[in-house]
Amino acid sequence: MSTTASFFRNRFVQAIMLSGLFLQIGIWVRNFAVLLYVIEMTNNDAMAVSMIYVAEFAPIFLFSFIGGTFADRWRPKRTMIWCDLLSAVSVFVVLATLVYGNWHVIFFATLVSAILSQFSQPSGMKLFKLHVPGEQLQMGMAMFQSMMALFMIIGPAIGTWVFQSFGVEVSIAIMGFAFLISAAVLTLLPPDPEQTEEKPSTTLMEEMKAGFSYVGSKPALKILCYCFASAGAALGIIQPLGVFVVTERLGLTADHLQWFLMANGAAMIVGGGLAMAVSKKVPPHIMLTIGMLATTISLPIIGFSTNLVLTLAAQFFSGLFLPMVHIGINTIMLQTSEESFIGRVNGILTPLFMGSMVILMGASGWLKENFLTVPVMYNMAAVIFMIGILLILPLYKMGFTASKPEEKAAEPMMH
Repeated sequence: MSTTASFFRNRFVQAIMLSGLFLQIGIWVRNFAVLLYVIEMTNNDAMAVSMIYVAEFAPIFLFSFIGGTFADRWRPKRTMIWCDLLSAVSVFVVLATLVYGNWHVIFFATLVSAILSQFSQPSGMKLFKLHVPGEQLQMGMAMFQSMMALFMIIGPAIGTWVFQSFGVEVSIAIMGFAFLISAAVLTLLPPDPEQTEEKPSTTLMEEMKAGFSYVGSKPALKILCYCFASAGAALGIIQPLGVFVVTERLGLTADHLQWFLMANGAAMIVGGGLAMAVSKKVPPHIMLTIGMLATTISLPIIGFSTNLVLTLAAQFFSGLFLPMVHIGINTIMLQTSEESFIGRVNGILTPLFMGSMVILMGASGWLKENFLTVPVMYNMAAVIFMIGILLILPLYKMGFTASKPEEKAAEPMMH
């Protein structure tokens, strides 16, 4: 109990979670205000809508590793504050341009904030490593996952309500002020540590190469790369198929999909809380295995089921344990990586997950149309998850623990 109490009394935890709350509000208002506004202005043009997702996801591929490298060079607190401030400035520029009638600039708001997040997010991970005791890292990751899951449910409702009630100008203004408030909250973080020793001057390219070499030299990080890529591929296969589960397997109309998404989101909130409760007792590699195994069991049931209750139950069961996958991977990454490499490690892992997911999402529709049925594709995703479980088995020989992870994190620095 004392560990939990000290975690919530931690000044860093209080500030970073409050900042994250305002960022989530700004992001979800942005996502749905931009989406609904573009649909309205283009009369539901599919190409224009797809460009929103390009603006949202392309920076992950193009800037994740670059942003992670710069995050390792710069002071993390200052980086996060400047990213939020620049996001706010870009939003107000977009707002001013909208007033004068150029609606196409709305894509710019999504693009700039998505790019800046690739610099801010790894800086936040570095701060977790600096300011949260090792035995509380898993608890911190679980808390973040719970907040993300909560906004998966309430975020679309908030964004839609703001846009429909107040219009695009007010929505964009709310987004800008959310970033400003987040930046103000981040000033409450403990100061960045002073540089005690002069670092040898290296070029950006040298540091990027060092990041790849570092990941290649750490067996645990290489395993996480394989695991993240397999999880992304499996989720990419099933991501576009939810509507076909509803219409083809259950014989319902497409608008019933929202209930499945809500069941999944609610389960992720409960799952995040469950992971937080057991984080002091369950090592991260076991948590990762549990999450992947539960999803492996659930997917064939969802694919084959023609019973509404059974499908919803399997969807809930999958969502309940899915947060453990992200929590386990992030915790192992933080425990294994030295603070000076966290940005680059994060910048390598994230594109692997997103890249494999987006590639398989693109292939999923084509496979469904031409070759495979929904049950076969859900079973294919389950097999990929099972391969991921086999790939992470060597982690069991590395001795991760839930109680004293900081000792494992320190080992690479002792060589």
